[in-house]
Amino acid sequence: MERSGIRGAAASVRCGTPNPAPPMIQLHYAPSTASMAPHMLLEELGLPFELLPVDREHGGHKSPAYLKLNPNGLIPVMVDGDLVLYETAAICLHLLDTHPDAGLAPPVGTPQRAHFYKWLFWLSNTLQPALITYFYPDRYAEDASAVAQAKASAEARIGAMLDILDAEIAAHGRPWLLGDRFSAVDLYAWMLCRWTRGFHRPARSLPALGAYLQRVLARPAVQRALATEALKPPYV
Repeated sequence: MERSGIRGAAASVRCGTPNPAPPMIQLHYAPSTASMAPHMLLEELGLPFELLPVDREHGGHKSPAYLKLNPNGLIPVMVDGDLVLYETAAICLHLLDTHPDAGLAPPVGTPQRAHFYKWLFWLSNTLQPALITYFYPDRYAEDASAVAQAKASAEARIGAMLDILDAEIAAHGRPWLLGDRFSAVDLYAWMLCRWTRGFHRPARSLPALGAYLQRVLARPAVQRALATEALKPPYV
């Protein structure tokens, strides 16, 4: 089994009697997939967790055991005690809601939180589906020419979306997507921008966006996740 990203925390002790530690969070993952955002977020939060690799090459994500966790057969799945949760953005929001003191999302009810939601859902509902079309164009077309057209069209749409990200960061001139404050949307954006590294015009080639991606890459939590997933350069 691949290295499991376990961060230790000893069981609490009161009056000399050990109290059972809460169940460790488990993240079913595969390297460089949509599980990267919650993996990096868990590292940022400093929580004890266990990574459980899913063998995509041999259909592990379609196995009966995995489909019991996620009937969609998609990665990731997070198990937190009795809670079994899929959908990357939902996993991230759950982790943020259960660990608000970490400050990786603005306070609930503030305008900053509203912008956090806007970018998180834009990334997951707009940019990510376009990337899925690019990587799996045969899901949307049948003959070779139509598949090639679907792929080229997706890359063009993604390029326009990357321009939006680049313009946002350039306009406010601050280090992170929300401004001065690093948040979980930076991890999600970095994950999706990483997926463009083989494009004719990758995210790293845009001036403001490229510098921003390097700032996210430099974070120790991101470096730990990359090392655990055994990923090689170019990272983005």
